[in-house]
Amino acid sequence: MQADFEARKAQASGWFHQLRDQIVAAFEELEARATPEGETPCRFEVSPTTRKDGGGGLMSVLRGGRVFEKVGVNWSAVHGQLAEKAQKAMAARGVPGMSADPRFWASGISLVAHMVNPHSPAVHMNTRMFWTPGAWWFGGGADLNPCIEYAEDTAHFHAEMQRACDAHSADYYPRFKAWADEYFFIPHRGRARGVGGIFFDDHNTGDWDRDFAFTKAVGEAFLPAFLPVTEKRRGTAWSEADREAQLIHRGLYAEYNLVYDRGTKFGLETGHDANAVLMSLPPIAKWY
Repeated sequence: MQADFEARKAQASGWFHQLRDQIVAAFEELEARATPEGETPCRFEVSPTTRKDGGGGLMSVLRGGRVFEKVGVNWSAVHGQLAEKAQKAMAARGVPGMSADPRFWASGISLVAHMVNPHSPAVHMNTRMFWTPGAWWFGGGADLNPCIEYAEDTAHFHAEMQRACDAHSADYYPRFKAWADEYFFIPHRGRARGVGGIFFDDHNTGDWDRDFAFTKAVGEAFLPAFLPVTEKRRGTAWSEADREAQLIHRGLYAEYNLVYDRGTKFGLETGHDANAVLMSLPPIAKWY
């Protein structure tokens, strides 16, 4: 069984890396199309990251583009031993195998984009695999975060997420949409951080190949869900009032990620590169 999972770990981390490469290439192509002839398009700056107790990854960030004010696409494969706090948090949500053996391995891709045009929605996506000697599972999802909502953009994004889910189970989309609505809710503001999407975690049906195929489908749905919305909105005229609304909405996004997000907490608590963990924060934000 252990040998089988070594091969599966390599398969999963390799696919997450491949998805990272596809998204980076698509975003750089979008920037190139938006850049006037004679100017040099913005490209991603790529930096290796390390986790002090084992593993690392790639942090890829593009700043100051024509389309993206800041976008990060991170890939990682890390391993080591879970701290007691992380073990307790996982055990509390029903993950088995936490107390007997603290070893873990995890790999995934995490993406957050903050846009130049206030009419173009920010977005988040991640997919991941987690392994311990007592359990394995997949998690991930994607959610759209407009400061100025267009109903047709929301409908398109959700339709692509539903298409990915429905190909694997009719139950997945309604269940994981509801989970996203709950997970991306900000209690101290009494509102969601965006217009939702899907979210799933601790996903293990007992069939690794089936669960990995579903996780890949979610990752593959991201570009078809996001790029058409971005192409439609990136040239929309905007005002200073629109920019103000965007910056205030970014403040909401930052509050959520710093106070509630599981990935942020896990990354900081397990010693991963802090810059990579906090890549999701916007470059500029405002509060009242």
